Formats: sequence, C-alpha cells, structure tokens
Amino acid sequence: MTLIRAAVIGAGYLGRFHAQKWKSLAGCELVAVADPVEDARIRVGTELGVEAVADWRQLLGRVDAVSIVTPTPLHHEIARACLLAGIHVLVEKPITTTVEEATDLIEVADRARRVLQVGHLERFNEAVRATEGLVTAPRFIESARLAPFKQRGTDVSVVLDLMIHDIDLIQSIVRSPITDIDAIGTAVFSEDIDIANARIRFESGCVANVTASRVSLKTERKLRIFDDERYVSVDLGQKVLTVIRKGAAPTESGTPQVVIDERTYEQGDALLAEIQAFADSISSGSAPLVGGREGRAALSTAIRIAQLVNGSRSR
Repeated sequence: MTLIRAAVIGAGYLGRFHAQKWKSLAGCELVAVADPVEDARIRVGTELGVEAVADWRQLLGRVDAVSIVTPTPLHHEIARACLLAGIHVLVEKPITTTVEEATDLIEVADRARRVLQVGHLERFNEAVRATEGLVTAPRFIESARLAPFKQRGTDVSVVLDLMIHDIDLIQSIVRSPITDIDAIGTAVFSEDIDIANARIRFESGCVANVTASRVSLKTERKLRIFDDERYVSVDLGQKVLTVIRKGAAPTESGTPQVVIDERTYEQGDALLAEIQAFADSISSGSAPLVGGREGRAALSTAIRIAQLVNGSRSR
C-alpha cells in the first residue's frame, strides 16, 4: 500500500479535528497544516508535531491529498489549484459558493483523475447508514436540525451551514428530481438567515419538510421517513434508529398490531470514517460516497431555498 501524504488547509476549530484524524490513520502521513493565522497553525502544528505553513500554495507538489477546511468563499480557488497540481481533495461542505464553481471543480477533478469528496458528515453517521435498504419508496420525510447560536459558521446562512446536511441526506434517500420548493425563514441574531423551513416536492410524489435553526435553546438532529409500510425515525445525535410497522396479524381487540424495533448504535467517529473513506477511494480508485456531483446537488437545492427565503423576507 502506497503511503498517502496529506495536509490540512485551514487550522481552525474543524480543521484541527481533520488534522488529528489524518495523524491517526494507518497508511497516511500528515505532512503539514496551513493557515494564514499564525496562532491557529502553530497551535495545531505543535500539537501534532507537523510543519505549519502560512500559505497553502507551499503544499503543492509535496502532498497527495488535502482536507480543505477554510471559509466557503475560498473553497473553489484552493480546491481547483490542488486538483490541477494532482492532489486529491476533500472539501468541507458546502462544496463552493455557487453551482458554477462546483461544476468547474467536478470537471477539473474528472480531467485530472483525482478524487473530489465533499464533507457531508452525516452520511457516515452509523444510525443513518443503518437505514440503507429500509425505505425504497418514501412518501414523506421530515427533518429537524436545531442548535443554539454560535458566531462560528455565520459566514453563510443556516441553510448552507446546517440545513444542507439534511438536504443531502434526503436527496440521497429519495433519488428523484425536485419539482417544487416552498420556503420561509428569517434572520434573528446574524445578518443572514438563522432559521428556515422548506417544503420540497419530488417527481416521485415524495414530500420533505425540512427545518433548520441556529437560534434554538436545545440541540436536535432528527430525521423521520414514512412509506406505505413503515415509519423510520433516526435520532442522528443519539444514534438511535426506530422502525415502526404494522404486524402480520391484528390484536385480540381487532386493532392493528404495532411492531417497534429500536436500535442504538455506537457514537463512533464519523469524521474519522469520512477521512478513512476518502483515503480508501484514493487507494482503490473507487468513487467517493459523497463526490462532487452529490455536493453540487445539495448546494443547488440549498441555494434555491435561500433565495426563496430571502425573497419572502424582502416582501
């Protein structure tokens, strides 16, 4: 197995975690971290015993793979340069700020024959993975992603910061074109959208009701999926999967028998699993679970929702 030389571009809150995971992976060598903020890069570099550089361009030609964990407006420029330099790229979500930029990265990655993976972390949640194959024809999906306000992440709206996780999950479950979207929301503490709700209709007939808030008093991450035979509830935070369905025979009273199957999964380490999957794709040449096209699809829907919300606010 060829050693994968890796670096992390962006040594802030999340970038530090990326660096820690790369450092722990067998078959990988964390070469350096890059960040223009001296305190941030020195802190992570010293903690992990790796080189810390100010300019990410110093990494070109020295590494095989990077995690890009910078503010979203920088994703396109950095990812494009890395791909053109022959570097495999894991870029945090959202993939870019525009669909056009995302399309460009996809085309560059294809031409360069390099892996482009997008950091939609919930795909590596053990409870989410356990839903695979449970629902093949969803009729209604409801998601709620609520969090207290934090200044970190407010460079984008709550739609691109939080809701996009559920948009990606829902689109991966439904696998049908979107026909219509209704959305509403507002700013509360920041200058951008802090709470939003969207109703997404798919060509298959499925409807999804999606809520995201970063101004709530509690933290909640839940996904509920309904089809004609069962109700599947996923607590993404607690890693609990509950499947409720009608039993084969009625009860003595004549009412339908209800069968409840509840399973709790280990908390695990979704970020480690995500980076390991990225490394595996590099080694095997296989397509990533969440590639550029999936990242672009989630971004496109998120942008439509944000535009609808901003349109409703301006009336």
